[in-house]
Amino acid sequence: MTQPHEEPTAASPEQLREQVEQTRQELGETVEELTARTDVKARAQEKATALKEQTGAKAAELTGQVKVKAAEAAHLVQDKLPDPVKDKATAAADQLKAKAGQAGQVWQDKAPEPVRAKAHQGAEVARDNRAVLIVAGGVALAAWLLLRRRGRR
Repeated sequence: MTQPHEEPTAASPEQLREQVEQTRQELGETVEELTARTDVKARAQEKATALKEQTGAKAAELTGQVKVKAAEAAHLVQDKLPDPVKDKATAAADQLKAKAGQAGQVWQDKAPEPVRAKAHQGAEVARDNRAVLIVAGGVALAAWLLLRRRGRR
C-alpha cells in the first residue's frame, strides 16, 4: 500500500482548508491524467489523425516529384524524336481523333441507354481526376521507356 502524503499538520483551520483544496486539485489533475491514458479510442484517433496528415503531406510531395519527373521524361522524349517521327505521330493522332469521333457517333446510335449512362459517368470521373490520370500515364510512359532502354543494353 502507498503511504499517505506526508505534510505538516495545519496550525489553523485556514491552513487546513488550503491543504484540503490543494490536495483536491492534485487529485483532480491525477484523475484527468489517468483518464487520458486509459482513453484508448481518443489516443488512437489522435494517432490516426497525425498519421493521416503525415501521409497527405508525403503524398503531395511525391505527387510533385512524379509530375516533375514525368515532365522531364516527356521533354526528353520530345527532344530525342526526329521530326519525321513527330510529323507521323501528329498525323496518326489526327486520324485517331477522327476515327474516335466516328466510333463515338456509332456508339451513340447503337448503345443502350443504361450502358451510355454508365460510360458517361466513367468519363466524368476521368475528367474530374484528369491530373492523376495524366501523371499515371506519364509514369507508365517513363517506366516503359526506361525498361525499353535497359533492354537494349
